[in-house]
Parts: sequence; structure tokens; C-alpha cells
Amino acid sequence: MTKLKPSKGAPYARILGVGGYRPTRVVPNEVILETIDSSDEWIRSRSGIETRHWANDEETVAAMSIEASGKAIADAGISAEQIGGVIVSTVSHFKQTPAVATEIADKLGTNKAAAFDISAGCAGFGYGLTLAKGMIVEGSAEYVLVIGVERLSDLTDLEDRATAFLFGDGAGAVVVGPSEEPAIGPTVWGSEGDKSETIKQTVPWTDYRTGEVDKFPAITQEGQAVFRWAVFEMAKVAQQALDAAGITPDELDVFIPHQANERIIDSMVKTLKLPEHVTVARDVRTTGNTSAASIPLAMERLLATGEAKSGDTALVIGFGAGLVYAATVVTLP
Repeated sequence: MTKLKPSKGAPYARILGVGGYRPTRVVPNEVILETIDSSDEWIRSRSGIETRHWANDEETVAAMSIEASGKAIADAGISAEQIGGVIVSTVSHFKQTPAVATEIADKLGTNKAAAFDISAGCAGFGYGLTLAKGMIVEGSAEYVLVIGVERLSDLTDLEDRATAFLFGDGAGAVVVGPSEEPAIGPTVWGSEGDKSETIKQTVPWTDYRTGEVDKFPAITQEGQAVFRWAVFEMAKVAQQALDAAGITPDELDVFIPHQANERIIDSMVKTLKLPEHVTVARDVRTTGNTSAASIPLAMERLLATGEAKSGDTALVIGFGAGLVYAATVVTLP
């Protein structure tokens, strides 16, 4: 039997740079209260959210991604021509094909980088990070750009009291490259499709096209069911990721969970028994739930404000529609 030539990738991979983009329009809770019967106090107490960003017509999925990616590439100290792969996680790019990743790869000036989109909801950044790590270790790319981007304002029902206040827009990006030592731990990921009805699009696009419904599709969820699942099951997954990386909570510097809800974040911190010294991302307060973009956006803000620093050990975990999840331990760039 003919033997194939072995791959010549890097021994390990790491995050080399991070960048983020938040739309210019800041939307306070007062705007949300124009269409739902609620209060600012109720929204803050249930979610921790005070404001969120909503995109204008020019702040498209591609445009926001390009802004965030440019910052990440500069932060990594490389050129766009060195990018060999572009992975975009999004559920709010409304062209079924082609993948928005191909447009982004071209406009950034990559040299015909492999480019594709993935749909993994709020766990999408973790999925993309894992794929990028594999590409670098396997040798099919030296540097891979991973983008989480959403325009969830396009999929928000402003009359739905359970979700109208949750979602925001934005893009976060990281450059993943070669490393001589482990800097992205094993990923603990999976799906629980039997719970897929708890977070979903209200109706298929075809129902809207054929006129069976006259209201544009939106994202809806069963809030209590999602809360219980995230608090109890995702804390277990987070602990498994720590165990897989050989890290104890005492050795952790930073915790960056998906920015879904501050109550969920607080409950996970308590269940994991994280020490006081661990910095916890709470970007949800001013950015809202940006799904696939939430982890890289929170990471970028922690580093920019000095709350986290280069070389810190961080636990990241994303979870959402599907239901899907992904958790890993990383060294911050």
C-alpha cells in the first residue's frame, strides 16, 4: 500500500491577536420599552443588560467582520497575505450562498485563503477556534482568522417580551497561528438536539416567502429551560474543559463565558467555585447577547481595559441554539 506523505504542521496553535467591532448606535433599555410591557429594572435584574449596539445599513455582517479582522491581524503582527484560512460563525448572514467568509477573505487582501461559514449559534466561536487549531497543526494553513459576527437586531421580535431586550450586533475576530507550546487546550464540545426547540427561529424562511406568515422570522426561546440547561449542564462542561487542559480553578486567571445573561454567568462562577482572583467577563451589560461574537468581543474588551493581560490563562465556553456547546482553555494573546 502506498504511504501518504505526512502533514507538516506546527506542534501546537495559539491565539496571536484579537479585534472587535461594535456598531456606532448604542441602544438603551428605554428604547426596548417602547414596544414591550416591562421596565428597566426588570431587564437589568433578569439579564444584567443596560445597553446594546445595533447596526446601521452600512454596518453589514461583512463590513463589521472586516473591521474586527483588521484589528486582529494588526494585533497579531502579521499581514493579511499570510492568512491561509477564514472561518466565519454567524446565523445572521441572509445570503444562503456564497459564504460571507469568501467576501471577507478577498476584501482583507488574503492570498486566496480557504474561506467558509459555520452555523453553531452562540458556540460558534469555540467551534471555529477548534477547526482553526486543527488546520494549523495539520499544516493546511499557517495562520487562520476566526470571526464571530452577528446582526441579531435583524432577527429580533421587538414585541416579544422574552427576547426583545436580549440581542445586540457586533463582530469579534482572532488570528490563530503556530506555537511551540500548548496554548489552546482540548475542546469539550457537543450537541443536545432533543432540546433544539428551546432556542429556534420562529418559522422557516419558506413560510414567509409563500405568505403562510406575514411576520418576518425571528429568534425565540424558552427562557427558563435555557437558563436551567446553561447553569447546570454548562458548568459541568466548563469543568470538563479545565480537567482536559490539566488546569484547576485556582490556576485560572480569566473566565470568558458566552455573554448570554449575567445571571447565568454568576451561577456558573458559583458552581465552578472560581476564586476571587479570577477575572470574569461581563461584557453583556453594555453589548447584550451577540451570539457567536460575544466571546471574542468580551476577550478584546478585557485586554483593552487591562482587566486581563497577555499570557493569562482563560476558560472560554459558548452555548446556545441547537443546543450546542464548546469549551476550552486558552492562553490570551
